[in-house]
Amino acid sequence: MGARPTILVFDSGLGGLTVYREIAAARPDADFLYLADDAAFPYGALAEPILVERLIGLLGQSIANHEPDLIVIACNTASTIALPALRKKFAVPFVGTVPAIKPACAASRTQRVAVLGTEATVKREYTRALIRDHAQGCTVDLVGSKKLAAYAEAELHGRPVTDAALRAEIAPCFRDEGARTDTVVLACTHYPLLIARFEQLAPWPVNFIDPAPAIARRVAHLLDVAPAANDKGATRAIFTSGHAPAEILARFGMRAVEPAVAPIREQLLPNSSPVK
Repeated sequence: MGARPTILVFDSGLGGLTVYREIAAARPDADFLYLADDAAFPYGALAEPILVERLIGLLGQSIANHEPDLIVIACNTASTIALPALRKKFAVPFVGTVPAIKPACAASRTQRVAVLGTEATVKREYTRALIRDHAQGCTVDLVGSKKLAAYAEAELHGRPVTDAALRAEIAPCFRDEGARTDTVVLACTHYPLLIARFEQLAPWPVNFIDPAPAIARRVAHLLDVAPAANDKGATRAIFTSGHAPAEILARFGMRAVEPAVAPIREQLLPNSSPVK
């Protein structure tokens, strides 16, 4: 790895910006490529084999074009479905994003934890295996949302949804049956974009766990060179639709470039089965 590492951060949309922000703070010297597959957002509309094939194609082309030293899959759905296939296919190190169940259960005082994710993430056997292995005696409630990722993107675009709409999505996380929920795992990188509103709308205070800081620590550990003092890297963003939100990206210190891949022809996929 060279003195200035190149890190590719991948997501289906804008949620990965929460992860990029933490990694960039830890490694400001790195060059970053933010790749958003917004042509297929949200990933819950894609059947599992199609999603795996799509990610292999997108990331394979990006690896060939940009030669990243490390790739961060800043998407829980993509990580839980495609990460094994990606690691098998490519030699580049991958850092995935999975529900932070182990630290949440370790920190919970009431031993009641909720995992708030997309429907695809909470249904994955991978997620259930994390609970079996790391619940540490806690009761873990899985809460899948169809709408929150889109609500988070709308928030960034200056079109916030109503309090009532957000409250309806997070309400199932809050259980008070003998033990009251005190910890909520945000199992989608989009959700920290709404964390301030979650805290305001919660029926009682809880600890919302954002996975981004832990991902940044993992990336920093894997990079085998120390940050260069006073040496800031460049950051570019590519959106597979070709329609990058320049104003939003500028808030995160990014500039948009032409898509490295053409918009994918199956982006609408009217006959595809949803991810189960």
